[in-house]
Amino acid sequence: MLREGTYDVIPIRPNEGSTGKMKPRKKFARRRTGLIMATDFPEIKWAIPGYLPEGLSILAGRQKLGKSWLCIDFAIAVATGGVAMGEVSSEQGDVLYVDLENGERRIQRRIATLFPDERTRPNLDRLEWVTESPALNDGFLDCLEDWRTSVLKPKLVVVDVLQRIKPAGNAARNSYENDYTIIAPLQQWATKHGVAVVLITHTRKGGADDPLEAVTGSNGLSACADATLVLDRKASGATLYVRGRDVPEIDVAMRFDAGRWYLMGDAAEVHRSDERAVILSMLKDAEDAMTPNEVADNAGLVRNNVKQLLFKMSKGGEVLKGSRRGSYIHPGRKDLYPTTDNRDNPITERSAGPGWSDNDGAGVF
Repeated sequence: MLREGTYDVIPIRPNEGSTGKMKPRKKFARRRTGLIMATDFPEIKWAIPGYLPEGLSILAGRQKLGKSWLCIDFAIAVATGGVAMGEVSSEQGDVLYVDLENGERRIQRRIATLFPDERTRPNLDRLEWVTESPALNDGFLDCLEDWRTSVLKPKLVVVDVLQRIKPAGNAARNSYENDYTIIAPLQQWATKHGVAVVLITHTRKGGADDPLEAVTGSNGLSACADATLVLDRKASGATLYVRGRDVPEIDVAMRFDAGRWYLMGDAAEVHRSDERAVILSMLKDAEDAMTPNEVADNAGLVRNNVKQLLFKMSKGGEVLKGSRRGSYIHPGRKDLYPTTDNRDNPITERSAGPGWSDNDGAGVF
């Protein structure tokens, strides 16, 4: 019995009377569930713990949003054994940054922006740069293998951008088949050698309901990748969304400052906190009590979100109910405290204070 890849190749005799050569037959190499469950598999290797696992990752985002700055931050964190995004500690290793959109002059400026004082600049010898590269189907993997075998601990490769090394597709295949076929050998190389490879690409104009659907090109890219990261900026702020085979789904708020991206926490919580601040500021400066729709329209926020948030803030005493039914006021605006409830009944000064509430109509907008 011969072994060929993950298959058993079993020679069989040709049919009786046949004069052809003996043709091997393939069959699956099967494993029982018990054997799989009893196997000790090695831990997943991470370039950036929780964000960039070994294997192939796609980082997508709009043009000029700061994708390259984020990947430079990843690269420096790994090359120095430092911290990525302001708080994620990384194990030191060797990094190759394939920068096909910027020359060495711009690379120099970016490093100088991040570390303006040469005396405090860390040792970046384990971060190497490439500004020219063959296409994926024309020797790119050979170049990666040459790098991998020449360094002590190959850990991260960044390709900026994918389109510069992506060959033209085969007209006989659809776009999904082309993208998957083109990317698959790189994914297999990265997985086999435990190296994290990040391909930078763009998102479609107009976005999408599912962040992965926003990645430019066909779904073949995300389907082949082990993880997909989407950097985005909306009215509520910047976010980094991550989803992958071995990566828990993550949606975090981000802040960009002087060439660096910083994690701010769970996107929903951070943006809710920001919206709270906007709402309180607006109510504090208002001439009268405001309804949720009035707050939302003046602040440029989503009406339903503001309704729900004001209801929660009212429950917690962060805002008070106004004299108009369904309206709210800032607790510091005593001049707007209602003198009657929503049924035109007088209320006392005590009940009009921070603890005042009108159960009749609570939560009605």
